Amino acid sequence: MTTDATAGATTGPSDAPRWLDAEQMRSWLRLQAVIELLPAALDQQLRRDAGLTHYEYVVLAMLSEARSRELRMSELARLTSATLPRLSHVARRLEARGYLVRTAAPDDKRATVARLTEDGWQKVVASAPGHARTVLESVYDDLDAHEVAALSGALGKVLAHIDPHDRFGLGREHDR
Repeated sequence: MTTDATAGATTGPSDAPRWLDAEQMRSWLRLQAVIELLPAALDQQLRRDAGLTHYEYVVLAMLSEARSRELRMSELARLTSATLPRLSHVARRLEARGYLVRTAAPDDKRATVARLTEDGWQKVVASAPGHARTVLESVYDDLDAHEVAALSGALGKVLAHIDPHDRFGLGREHDR
């Protein structure tokens, strides 16, 4: 065992710090760059072409895919990885634009349900092709089928580790 003089901690062989090797560091720095640059590219395209932020589009898209095009705000927050206050702020803006309405849940008046309006549905339909084009151009156009499969598999493993409860519903059953 050794003693860490700066922290006064005693460490054994299993407590030794782990470091990224050169290839891991290279991939990590690339992943960090993608995490920073891709949302900005998606947001820029949606603002320019649809007058929506990327998060506003995601909210509308999640509602468009839900049964009856409606979800409880708590479920919508979970699916969009947002806090309820952030979602409420965005929902208020989308509601003012006529893209969704919020009402009390029929089975629990304390809960709120967001429902996509016909105008909201039309906004998603009109916005989706440009968004898909940007995703394809930014991520997939330079990858072959094997690289796409490898990327999907690698991301699936990362997600299984950081999202063990599969809150986005992207678990292993989707890998088939």
